[in-house]
Amino acid sequence: MSEIINNRERDRLNTSMRQQLLKDIIKQLHEGKSVDDVKRQFEEAVGDVTVAEISAMEHALMQEEGIPVAEVQRLCSVHTAVFKGSIQEIHQPAATEEAGHPIHTFKLENRELEKLVQFKLELHTERFDKDDQERNKLKLLEDLAQLRGIDKHYSRKENLLFPYLEKYGIFGPTQVMWGVDDGIRSMLKDAGQQLEAYAAGSGCQQAIVELLRHIIQEVNEMIFKEENILFPMAMQTLTEDEWVRIAAESADVGYFLAEPNGVWVPAREKVDSSGMLDGVVRMETGILSVAQLELMMNHLPVDLTFIDEHDVVRYYSHGKDRVFTRTPSVIGRTVQNCHPPQSVHIVNQLLDDFKAGRKEAEDFWIRFKDKYVLIRYFAVRNAAGEYKGTLEFTQNIAPIQEITGEKRINS
Repeated sequence: MSEIINNRERDRLNTSMRQQLLKDIIKQLHEGKSVDDVKRQFEEAVGDVTVAEISAMEHALMQEEGIPVAEVQRLCSVHTAVFKGSIQEIHQPAATEEAGHPIHTFKLENRELEKLVQFKLELHTERFDKDDQERNKLKLLEDLAQLRGIDKHYSRKENLLFPYLEKYGIFGPTQVMWGVDDGIRSMLKDAGQQLEAYAAGSGCQQAIVELLRHIIQEVNEMIFKEENILFPMAMQTLTEDEWVRIAAESADVGYFLAEPNGVWVPAREKVDSSGMLDGVVRMETGILSVAQLELMMNHLPVDLTFIDEHDVVRYYSHGKDRVFTRTPSVIGRTVQNCHPPQSVHIVNQLLDDFKAGRKEAEDFWIRFKDKYVLIRYFAVRNAAGEYKGTLEFTQNIAPIQEITGEKRINS
């Protein structure tokens, strides 16, 4: 036991020493030492470094050493050059290559982003540097207009991925990266404005070329940081449920240059107890497997039936205590054919009122065998107010009418 304790203590001290060395190296960069000098010191003193250590170092620089977030953001590109090639996760296989997974989609975008930046923008920048005529300026303006769409890539990262990392106490990389993202956005805007106002031979050609080259460098560095620091850290930290939520919400933010090339389903949701494939239903307020959704609907103490905007029966719940019998033969039939002829005119009048917007709901209540049944109909509309169907809600309210007094949850 004492040997285990000693080993743990030694590991703790080694980690603490490495963290201190990392902070010292970054502070030397902060004080103006050259990247080459610091890189040699880094390789001799530290060697391989994990993304977790980089995260802890950035957090410590801001929280313990008092270096402002903006300064750590400025140093981010410099210390990436120092760490490049030494991060342990770089040579490990990708944590996931499953189509549709948010990280897979981020990487698809990065591959297209590399083509845009390293081929088109870099080529057109060199041409503009040699010849600042209108045709070369226009090519750059087209490239920058397309590149500004990177905001969607960064926004998904910042608004969907970062909040989960911060929930786990990981603040350093998120704050630093968001600041660098904003810097890239700002440079893209400035470059576009300067090019729009540029006239051949006006004398500010080199300033624009340098800005464009800096944009290319920063975008490439961010790709490296995402794929070798941020994404491995996120894969080690987030749960499958959290990735499912990110995947479900990503389309609301939008994609850049590439979209998911499949629908990602967590391994645990792919097979049900019978070995059959089982999908997931992504809703605004949650994600459920088809099996979970059906179980939930069938355990409600009410009967539900849904007909679509064409009056076709599409669904009914089948709990153990249904009030009115339903069989699978009703699915796909018009609701009028599911009622006796003498009541069809009432059904049609109700549906006409729903479709015309004259009513939103209608209630009926009847005695049926030993039950007192409340039957409620609701018009179902989309966000634009368009009629999309009718929901029938049936419940035996006799037990509810017998309730008296109070029963509190803590009694």
